[in-house]
Amino acid sequence: MNTTPSIAITAEAMAERLRAALSPTHLEVVDESWQHEGHAGANGTGFGTHFRVRIASPLFTGKRKVAQHRLVYDALQIFIDRGAHAIAIETL
Repeated sequence: MNTTPSIAITAEAMAERLRAALSPTHLEVVDESWQHEGHAGANGTGFGTHFRVRIASPLFTGKRKVAQHRLVYDALQIFIDRGAHAIAIETL
């Protein structure tokens, strides 16, 4: 029996998770799935597969880009596990 709670793969849900995990001072999460229809990972709905995240967080201070991106990926892992195919990250 699967006891994992259902979670929607939406920009809003991702933003909520990032706010809780990283306390960002700037955050934009955009669902760009419609731009990737017909590409690998697209689900045919135009939603929920390809995202762009622009984020600034005090937790990034003193960290290299790869470590900053790792923090974002770690926070969003639940979405990746459920089918988010691509997340473009811009740390500010």
